[in-house]
Amino acid sequence: MRLSIRTTSLLLLGLTALAVAAPSFAGDTRFEHRHPRRDQVLDRVQTQNHRITRQVREGELTHAQAHALRTEDRSIAEQQRADARDNGADSKNHFRYITRQQQKQMNQELNANSKAIGH
Repeated sequence: MRLSIRTTSLLLLGLTALAVAAPSFAGDTRFEHRHPRRDQVLDRVQTQNHRITRQVREGELTHAQAHALRTEDRSIAEQQRADARDNGADSKNHFRYITRQQQKQMNQELNANSKAIGH
């Protein structure tokens, strides 16, 4: 069974949004507590995804623009995971983390993407 490009894109987008939002749905405050920098970045990605959806619905963004913005946000979320994996475990609690500088860099990228989304 072959899916259209649009159906495939929507399916991938939905799965990405679910993966990013999964800790929120589960009410898993342990992740938020143990990884506040990672949680903050992922919360921003999720918020921007909602804003993109709203802007498309209101006709302020095209589907192509939304796809490009979501691709950038997904790249930032993936970078967050890669940075945490590369940083390894913290000697105090043995959990993966991102540094303040990495968080700052991701927030700067999210800020640029946020401006492109609009209000």
